[in-house]
Amino acid sequence: MEETEIDLNGERLVLDVSGALWWPAQAMLVFSDIHLEKGSSFAMRGQMLPPYDTRTALKRMQAVVARYAPKRIMSLGDAFHDRDAAGRLDADERAMLSGFSQGADWIWITGNHDPAPPSWLGGAIVEEYRLGGLVFRHEPGVFFQPGEVAGHLHPCTTVTMRGRSLRRRCFVADGTRMVLPAFGAYAGGLDLWEPAIHGLFQGTFGAYVLGQARVYAAKGRGDYHSARRKASDDSQPSRTAISTVESP
Repeated sequence: MEETEIDLNGERLVLDVSGALWWPAQAMLVFSDIHLEKGSSFAMRGQMLPPYDTRTALKRMQAVVARYAPKRIMSLGDAFHDRDAAGRLDADERAMLSGFSQGADWIWITGNHDPAPPSWLGGAIVEEYRLGGLVFRHEPGVFFQPGEVAGHLHPCTTVTMRGRSLRRRCFVADGTRMVLPAFGAYAGGLDLWEPAIHGLFQGTFGAYVLGQARVYAAKGRGDYHSARRKASDDSQPSRTAISTVESP
């Protein structure tokens, strides 16, 4: 497959087509806003959705982890949709989640949906994490810090291809800060032109859209784009930005 690379505050990062972020120098893989058990949370309020969103997300995570073999895995907050979501995982799902920690150290950034991830997950549970030139937190900071990597906002944008308009999840970055797309099947999205997103960037920025086979550089604000495409022989999942879930 083709990798899309970007420079952020002096660090080289790979934007994975799944919506995950890969940091080669640190062998670290980052997932944002997985929102496990969002479907069951909605069901408890009377909105019935296919109840397989958690299993779908975990299978997609397994594919990405197998591709990169990370030494560190980070959840950038909101891994669980609510405080009780971890208790609704079935035995197989708990085993899938626990299995990720067998070959990698886990870092759990607390989010607004999961301010207290369960201790049985293992790994470090922190509000933010600093490494090299980057600082990881769930919500973008009120005051700008170079190298900030955040989630929470679920950025999306609309692209036009062959006369059709498609709404796709995207990374947003300007070389000094970045917002990751949501990974969860039912996470939804906020248009990057909403003030909560574009207001984070004082000058030009780029949008990097999740396609079926690779990440595409789309128009942001101005002419900024630092992405580079790099050929790779690794395989990739056949489905990426899913709009529905797979039944088992």
